[in-house]
Amino acid sequence: MDNAIERLKRHEGLRLKMYTDTVGKQTIGYGHNLTDMPISQEAAEQIFLDDLQIAVNDLMNAKPVVDSLSPERFGVLADMCFNLGISKLLGFKKMWAAIEAGNFDLAAEEMCRSKWAIQVGRRATELAHTMRTDEL
Repeated sequence: MDNAIERLKRHEGLRLKMYTDTVGKQTIGYGHNLTDMPISQEAAEQIFLDDLQIAVNDLMNAKPVVDSLSPERFGVLADMCFNLGISKLLGFKKMWAAIEAGNFDLAAEEMCRSKWAIQVGRRATELAHTMRTDEL
């Protein structure tokens, strides 16, 4: 079966970005037809975990201060990084200055003053609360 799998992979080809196949179906990976067969819950969970690990790695590499934060506050920043990407998260200069000074009330206020907070609504309110109180 190993030879058949390798042949099938070679015939289908690997595409890591979604594309439209020759009959108009949205497809990804080794010919996975998203139009007629959405990804499984297990595949969605794995993609989520992969994406979260990228966000956490980006966050830790860009801002060493996060190593000194509680798990709850670190989780807030990981959530934001997952949502925004590291480059946009780094644009929260006043929030980062407050975090580096240990002023978590001000960091929470800066989160709530952002355009992001307007866009995500309740998510920002919840995350700011955790940043402020260190509680979920």
